[in-house]
This record gives sequence, C-alpha cells and structure tokens, in this order.
Amino acid sequence: MTDREGSEPFKVLFVCSQNRMRSLTAEKMLEGVPLLQARSAGTQPDARIVVTEGHLGWADLVICMEKSHLNRLRRKFPEAMQAKRTVCLHIPDDFEFMQPELMDELRAKLANHLPLP
Repeated sequence: MTDREGSEPFKVLFVCSQNRMRSLTAEKMLEGVPLLQARSAGTQPDARIVVTEGHLGWADLVICMEKSHLNRLRRKFPEAMQAKRTVCLHIPDDFEFMQPELMDELRAKLANHLPLP
C-alpha cells in the first residue's frame, strides 16, 4: 500500500457525486483505522463537500465510485490528477448511507487497496 515511514498516515480521498451516500460511507468506515486518514467529497456543485484541487493535493490515493467521477476529476483538475494514484470501484448510486450492502461491497472492493478492519 505505501512505502512511507511508519508514523505517516496514508491519506485516502473517496469521491462520488453528492458526497452523501457512497463516499461518505467509505470515509466513516475507515474512521479510527491506524495510520490511515480518509476524507470524502463529491463532484457535483450541490455535493455536501465539493471536491477541490486541495483535496486532491492532500490525498495519497483517490478512490472514485464510478468512472464518470474519475473522468470529471481528470477534466477539471488535469495537473493535480496527472501523477495521482487512482482507483475506480465501479459502485453504482444504488445505496443509502451506511447501508449494510454498500458496506459489504466497499469492504470487498477496497480489500486489495487498503488495510481494512
């Protein structure tokens, strides 16, 4: 996952459309995981937290829920995204916040990328 020194947290930014269901659930699931910091944001203008270039600069890894989110970030922030590590989970907007099925899907798809509890 990371080559950093043991005390540096690995920073993950989760991105979906509205930052109300998928990305926010992923952020909450990772709260308290040692040496991991998670934040979330959305690509839409009316998102709970709208993604900025600052979010992207902060993150070691950007995890998008859909390919359209990744494409939007690359169009809107080409320089910030140029060398950024990214993952697309391909999770559709079919879930509620903290829905058990969403959490199961996130756990399964994040297992290859992050140490999960």
